[in-house]
This record gives sequence, structure tokens and C-alpha cells, in this order.
Amino acid sequence: MSAAVRLRSTVSEAVGGLPRAFWWLWTSTLVNRLGGFVVTFLALYLTGDRGFSPAYAGLVASLFGLGSAIAAVAGGVLADRWGRRPTLLVAQLGTAVSTAVLGFCQDRAAIAVTAFLVGLASNASRPAVSAIIADLVPAEHRVRAYSLNYWAINIGFGVSAAVAGLIAAHGYLALFLLDAASTLACAVVVFARVPESRPDRPSAPSGAADGPVPAEPGAGLGTVFRDGRFMALVAVNLLLAVVAQQGSTTLAVDMGLAGISAARYGLVIGLNGVLIVVLQLPLTRAMEGRGRTGLLVASALLTGWGFGLTALAGGSAGFYAFTVAVWTIGEIMAAPTMMGLVAELSPARARGRYQGVYSLSWSLASFVGPAAGGYLLEHAGGRAVWGACAVFGTVAAGAFLLLGRRPAAAPADALPAEAAPSAELSRS
Repeated sequence: MSAAVRLRSTVSEAVGGLPRAFWWLWTSTLVNRLGGFVVTFLALYLTGDRGFSPAYAGLVASLFGLGSAIAAVAGGVLADRWGRRPTLLVAQLGTAVSTAVLGFCQDRAAIAVTAFLVGLASNASRPAVSAIIADLVPAEHRVRAYSLNYWAINIGFGVSAAVAGLIAAHGYLALFLLDAASTLACAVVVFARVPESRPDRPSAPSGAADGPVPAEPGAGLGTVFRDGRFMALVAVNLLLAVVAQQGSTTLAVDMGLAGISAARYGLVIGLNGVLIVVLQLPLTRAMEGRGRTGLLVASALLTGWGFGLTALAGGSAGFYAFTVAVWTIGEIMAAPTMMGLVAELSPARARGRYQGVYSLSWSLASFVGPAAGGYLLEHAGGRAVWGACAVFGTVAAGAFLLLGRRPAAAPADALPAEAAPSAELSRS
């Protein structure tokens, strides 16, 4: 079989059999991420262009993360109560406005407050998107669907990171405005083509006022937080997410201190997206039939030690690029595996809440990670930051091993019709 035939076969198997609405959601994600400049370059903008300290840049990134953390839970609740589509549209419009405003902010306090608002608006869409995919796509295809959505995110990220470095050389304001415009375009696609997918809810009592239907008994946030196995996964993911956050904050500052330009940083960090674009589909296919525990353990080690190797980079952009390649492979392995597992553990009528709490781990990491990384970098040096990343990755790998040997159990208050499915980590 020729290489071209094999490639067509791989692509056909990867993209076939998914509903049309999923592909419109995929398109909206791609459009949004093609203009996703601001978060990637925010730390470099604050330290390089505005002359603020690494500690202040870390503080601003942490406030962005704090907004994201609040939005993770609130967005999940709204996606279940109001619907996936309206939550997504309001979040995207809010993101566009706040991102544009951030580009014009000059005062230190105004920058910090607006960054918080950007985080609040942007992350409210995340649980809704994940819940829509779980609603639309049959269980046997969800890991593939999440992988494809993650692929779209990184196609956009790879292109935007490389292009943004060149645009930034002529001024940063254009980055903020282009980011806002792409988010508006994303909202237009969702409004025009993505249907509401929330599962049917019980009818409101006769004579009840119109409005959101109250959450059913057993489907509230308490269900999520009392699900011990799920919350353990969230805690381990938080550990790895703190490590991953160093790629968009501390790594930029560290490379700047090493004398590497914004344009080179853009190319190096853009390698992350390029590799995901190239490797996501073949690696996802290769992971089929593999034990979940082994995949998560390997991904944790690659992520932690990939960042750990940054301590040896010195002033070499090439070595920085090598470390990015190592932790990117860990990221490719972890993302669809974890998202599929979260969807499997989630009762249908509480998918928004489960996805929101899972998203909360990333949001808390974006709050804790930049501040901790910036502080360590300023007061203890890069070796302390990257050594801590290696330790965290190793601890996370050990935790996945322990969770893989622990039998699954249904939440105490799981909905009677939706008892928790079997979700052993070792299951492929």
C-alpha cells in the first residue's frame, strides 16, 4: 500500500462517522484558535514591551487564572441549566469585548482587572464545548472526537503562535484586536450552525414561570464533589496542569532572560501546535486498544521530564525546541484520554458540571502555576522551576498507577437511571 493510500485511510478512519454539528463546532474552535494570540504572549508583552517585572507578569497571569477558575464551575452549571449554546455564545461575546479592552489598558491595576475578566469570560465556554461533544457523539467515538477538537485547537495555536511573534515585532495592539475579532467570528459560527444539545429535561410544573428548569435531585455540584474517584483524577490533573502552565508563562520569561527574541519564542512554542497537528491523528490511532493507565503514566512522565530538561537549555533555542517536543508528546497522549474518561464518568444530565469541575483543575493551575513559576524563577532561578516540574510529573505518574488499581465505584447519589459506568483506568 502506498504512503498516499495509507494517509487517506488514516484520515478517513479519524474523521468518519461523526455528526455534522460536531464539525461545525470543530470549525468554530479552529477559527477562534487561529486568532488566539493574547494568552500565549501576555507574559512576554508585560515584561518585554511594557517593562514590568516577571513577578507582576505572573500575578496578572494568575488573575487570569482566577477568573478562569470561577468560570469553570459557573460555566458548567449554566451549561446544564440554561443550555450549552446560550452559555457558549455569552462567553464568546464577553471574551471578545474584554480582550479588545485589555489591549488599550495602560494602568497596572486596569491591566490586572481586565485580565481577570478575560479569564472569566473565556473559560466559561470550555465546559459547554466539552458537554456538546459528549451530547452529540456516541460513547465509542468520543475519545476520537475530543482528539479531533484538540487537534483543531492546536492547528490554530501553532499558526497563531508563529504569526503572532512576527506581528508583535511591530506592536502588540494588533494581537489583542485580532484575537477579539476571531472570537466574534467563532460566536457567529456557533449562532448559525451549532444546535442546542442539552438532554431533554423534565417538564416544568403546570403554571410555572418560564425560565431555566431547576437541577434535578442528585445532579447538583454535590454529586461531582462527592465522586471520590473523579475528584482524585481532577487532583492529579491539577498537578500536571501546573506543570503545563509553565509553557505559556514562565518559559517565555526564561527564554527572554536567556536573550531569545519574541519571534524565536513564537517559533519555539509554536512547535507545540505543529507537532500536535502532525502527530495527533496517528498517535490517537496508535493508542487505540492500549491500557488507559499506561497511557496516563507515560504522558505524566513525558510532561514532567520534558519541562525538567529545560534546565539544560542555556541560551539554545534549539534545545528549548527539543524540550517542547518531549512534553508535547505527553500532552498528545493525555488530552483525549482524560477527556474521554471524564465524559464516561459524567451522568448525562450533569455533564456540564463534571466538565466544569474538570476544567477547574486547569483554571486553578493557570492561577497557581504562573505565580509560583514567576516567583521561583525570580528568587531561585530556572533550575528550581524546571526541577519542580520533573518532580510533579513523577508524582502524577505514581498517582495514576495507584488510581488504576483502585476499583471504580458509583457516586453515593448517582441518578438511578444513570449509575456511574465502569471506568477503570486500565480499560482501553
